[in-house]
Amino acid sequence: MRVDAENEVVIARPPREVFAYLADAENDRAWRPAVLDIERVSGHGAGTRYRQCVKGPGGRRVDADIETTAYEPDRLIGFRGIAGPVRPEGRYELSAEGAGTRVRFGLAADLRGLKVAMAPAVRRSMAGEVGNLENLKRTLEEGRS
Repeated sequence: MRVDAENEVVIARPPREVFAYLADAENDRAWRPAVLDIERVSGHGAGTRYRQCVKGPGGRRVDADIETTAYEPDRLIGFRGIAGPVRPEGRYELSAEGAGTRVRFGLAADLRGLKVAMAPAVRRSMAGEVGNLENLKRTLEEGRS
């Protein structure tokens, strides 16, 4: 079973700035409330790996390490989960929108076996994550990064 979520927002900052901010996943703590801690463990660009811990059910800590799978400056960042019970794939697609940047954030996960029972919770979690684009917009436009 495939579960996915998508959202988009226009940020009043040029693509180069938005891309640079998103390309460093250590910035995620500033706009993704579920991220408890995150640190780069290796690489730069495609192949970069981050150790990440997020709030799981009941507030417990869940490992959710990620790896960058696509890296096209000012246009695209792809990533996949490499640790944790659900390992989604995601992407940020950026395009110029006037003087700003349109950001489309998509997540998808294939659930198999017993994990299919987790589909409603995974769907809610992923919808919340892509909904956090509003936090990203606020953070970048208010210069709180």
